[in-house]
Amino acid sequence: MKYGFVKVAAAVPLVKVADCQYNAEQAESLIARAEGSGVQVIVFPELNLTGYSCGDLFGQALLLEQAEMALMRVLNNTRQLDIISIMGMPVRVESVLMNCAVVIQKGKILGIVPKTYLPNYKEFYEHRWFASAFTYPDEKVVRLCGQLAPVGANLLFESSEMRFGIELCEDVWAPVPPSSALALKGAEIIFNLSADTENISKHQYLRSLLAQQSARCLSGYVFASSGFGESTTDVVFAGNALIYENGTLLAASERFSFDKQLVISEIDVERLRSERLVNTTFASSVRQAGAGTLKVIQTERVPEKELSLTRKIEPHPFVPAGGKLLDERCEEIFSIQVAGLAKRLVHTGCKTVVVGISGGLDSTLALLVCVKTFDKLGLSRKGIVGITMPGFGTTGRTHRNAVELMRSLGVTSREISIREACLQHFEDIGQDADVHDVTYENSQARERTQILMDYANKIGGLVIGTGDLSELALGWATYNGDHMSMYGVNASIPKTLVRYLVNWVAETGVDADSQTTLLDIIDTPISPELIPADENGNIKQKTEDLVGPYELHDFFLYYFLRFGFRPEKIYYLTCLAFRGNYDDATIKKWLANFFRRFFSQQFKRSCLPDGPKVGSVSLSPRGDWRMPSDASAALWLQECEGL
Repeated sequence: MKYGFVKVAAAVPLVKVADCQYNAEQAESLIARAEGSGVQVIVFPELNLTGYSCGDLFGQALLLEQAEMALMRVLNNTRQLDIISIMGMPVRVESVLMNCAVVIQKGKILGIVPKTYLPNYKEFYEHRWFASAFTYPDEKVVRLCGQLAPVGANLLFESSEMRFGIELCEDVWAPVPPSSALALKGAEIIFNLSADTENISKHQYLRSLLAQQSARCLSGYVFASSGFGESTTDVVFAGNALIYENGTLLAASERFSFDKQLVISEIDVERLRSERLVNTTFASSVRQAGAGTLKVIQTERVPEKELSLTRKIEPHPFVPAGGKLLDERCEEIFSIQVAGLAKRLVHTGCKTVVVGISGGLDSTLALLVCVKTFDKLGLSRKGIVGITMPGFGTTGRTHRNAVELMRSLGVTSREISIREACLQHFEDIGQDADVHDVTYENSQARERTQILMDYANKIGGLVIGTGDLSELALGWATYNGDHMSMYGVNASIPKTLVRYLVNWVAETGVDADSQTTLLDIIDTPISPELIPADENGNIKQKTEDLVGPYELHDFFLYYFLRFGFRPEKIYYLTCLAFRGNYDDATIKKWLANFFRRFFSQQFKRSCLPDGPKVGSVSLSPRGDWRMPSDASAALWLQECEGL
């Protein structure tokens, strides 16, 4: 299992009702295609070898005999292939007929899973032909195609790559689907053979149902439903093939296609295991489910081929997809920040806040949050005191933007230069002002924080922090300088998202003058401006030249914190996501830098001010992340070296 991915496929073959040999031929062609694409497990629709819509023909001995002959043909013609195939067909179990999924590999029948819940309402009347899995609560063994195979709804299939379980169509519509129990017993992927009929709005409901079930089970979910060729006497089958991973749709078929389809994607089983490990509710559910009766069937390993992911790796995982969704998410994120600050102001009774305004992205977002909060609380914007504190590296562009933004937003504006105070401090501690080292830089950051804190004390206000999640991860903040505030509204906003949030406010929530300033701030290079500008007065100290591109670090941060991935897998995903933008050596360099800085800077995160959690990742020592400040980075850096 390379990097934890399992390649799966949902097949929608063409069908001829009751023509089992034709249906077997269609299945074989799709199995061969899937094998050639490196698929490890392929699932077919419900009763695909006979057709779902055979009706009373299921009572005909000839049809049942031909279904078994069709399966035998598939077994013989695929015995040289390693792929695991899940076929749908009627199977006689002692004196009853069951609607079953038959799992085969290399010419062998591994197990047979009967349908548990048989719909018998509206257009469905399966009780007329089939018996439920409840008929035989204990495992049975049947002879099929000359082989003895276990039959039961409690079968779990295991390989070195994964564990998977099976349910059929209506099962997932039940209040407590069999897949819930299978997941608690260890199934990481659920395969569903279905004959889902179409009517208005049902498709969207189905998608919602499958997304929810895969999310509840913290599992992959592969759904294959009947398509063109099934009888349309009363209903139509659109050929739904859907692949989900923990609530996210990875791939889908074209509905109402007249051609056979093969939908392929990769399910990240390692990611699912990580989710289950940290989700204590899932663990509690496992305990409540108890041991139960379960038969685990070992499958043969499907040899790995050169892994080529078909699923998209989003290079900016913290940033929502564009269009309407981006607008909705930005509004939601901004509202969380506003709600957090509002509660703190109401609780403390403060009607005044102090914000350091640099003309950069982070302080701009913090100021916008303050403005929106004061507006919602009915407070005067004059209670927001923005202080710009020009120093040795402040450029005309950022200073102008800071002043203009405060003016156009109607907040109280103050300007307090830190130059003289820092020069006096340098003299006091014996620092050469011409030596632009860490002391030179950090002294400026701490002087600015001292001004903000003391001024807040003077007017009875709160200092609102501006630092973001990416800076906290890298430790790109001066300890007891910009690292400190009385409430940090940006504490869980990564740098890549800050830009989108500011742009969203510029486009949706401010006047024309403010919009012009905001757009220029967005275009300004990210810099702490602690080093003097160049000879042309432009920013000389660019953060991303020093610590690396924030889009890379945010990508590293997301997969390291959210899923606990190791450097090797993060490197692999980064190379895919940023192909054409960064070469492998550059990615390796900044990945090692990320881990080096992340481990060495934990002491700053251990004493963070309060701030609202916005997304799925946070570094608050009271919330998501608890780590000793003296943890060794050796294991992670060693793996980075070997990339």
